[in-house]
Amino acid sequence: MDTIFALASAQGKAGVSVIRISGPQAFAAGRLLCGTLPRLRQAGLRLLRDGAGVRIDEALVLCFAEGASFTGEDVVELQVHGSVAVVRKILAELGGVDGLRLAEAGEFTRRAFENECLDLAQTEGLADLIDAETEAQRRQALRVLSGDLGKLVARWREDLVRAAALLEATIDFADEEVPVDVSPEVDALLAGVETSITRQVEGVAVSERIRSGFEVAIVGKPNVGKSTLLNALAGREAAITSEIAGTTRDVIEVRMDLRGLPVTLLDTAGLRETEDRIEALGVALARGRAETADLRLFLLAPGDTPELEVRPGDILAYSKADLHQVGDHRISAISGEGLDHLVDRVASVLTERSAEAGLATHLRHRQGMERSLSHLSTAKVWVRNGPDGYDIGAEELRIAIRALSSLLGRVDVEDLLDEIFSRFCVGK
Repeated sequence: MDTIFALASAQGKAGVSVIRISGPQAFAAGRLLCGTLPRLRQAGLRLLRDGAGVRIDEALVLCFAEGASFTGEDVVELQVHGSVAVVRKILAELGGVDGLRLAEAGEFTRRAFENECLDLAQTEGLADLIDAETEAQRRQALRVLSGDLGKLVARWREDLVRAAALLEATIDFADEEVPVDVSPEVDALLAGVETSITRQVEGVAVSERIRSGFEVAIVGKPNVGKSTLLNALAGREAAITSEIAGTTRDVIEVRMDLRGLPVTLLDTAGLRETEDRIEALGVALARGRAETADLRLFLLAPGDTPELEVRPGDILAYSKADLHQVGDHRISAISGEGLDHLVDRVASVLTERSAEAGLATHLRHRQGMERSLSHLSTAKVWVRNGPDGYDIGAEELRIAIRALSSLLGRVDVEDLLDEIFSRFCVGK
């Protein structure tokens, strides 16, 4: 196997840059640069020199042995001064060593997966952790990276394997001392797994929202202050504001961190009947986006009623509090009155919904679990028919187990690997 190397930290000028070398020649390559290597897992200060013995830089060097590193291979990491010239020179020196080559995108992580240091769900968690922008995203990604989903799948598999073994023992050893009617125990095992998987499937939609961001649509009549509110919450002029009704024609999106949650605010066209064809298209688009949004924030003038049916969890607020000193939940995007309370209300609703998130975080996870549930349901039917249906029930359980194993990358995922690992940058 080739030994690979790459810059593992961000490109460009920095205080410190990290260069990683992984593979069977990692230690030999490290010695070419710095002479003697420090002890395993202990940092050592070393001078790095090129092939002619000319000094390149001074670096902290760390070494990890096969089986005790991120990739599962021998690894050397060089913490060098973050100069573009220093990094370029070291990479050039490594590139000149026979048997070494520059790593491809995600290749370090792929080797960790292939060496069973990470399962496939953990690699997705690692990618999500690298992409995390909010506290909620960080916490969710870290749970997946820690292997919690893998442990849960292992428990499901253990119960299903036990159930399949009971059925097969009855089939193969019917004349020996094996209970003939194992249906009650098998049915209990399948019911427990089915309930647990269903709970995780139901939580995937929320988990995906934590990854991609909750959509909060600001809806209301024209000129009620929706765009001004968007700008105030975003802290910048994201939308054009004017006293002319119907200024907003398209949906304007602003992504932000709202009390640790990823949120995309949608400023929509004012809801009203109009003869203007272009504005009418904007109103129709506003209604559509409001319908699919995770939460609607109805911005109203005193005495107004919502233009759309209010769903559970939707929030009503009354705008222009600096001009109208009447009613509860008053806000002013101009003076800032009530904005903190409004943000708290939105965050409270979304935080409550976030509590429904499960360990499964990707569409691929949900599809695998749904396949497993489908075969579990079929297996239960055959098991309840008695011993004559045990052989078909056992086969359905084997298919269900394979569907769960695919969540961790153990079977039937070759076509997914390139797509998943391509999400990583070179050096990871």
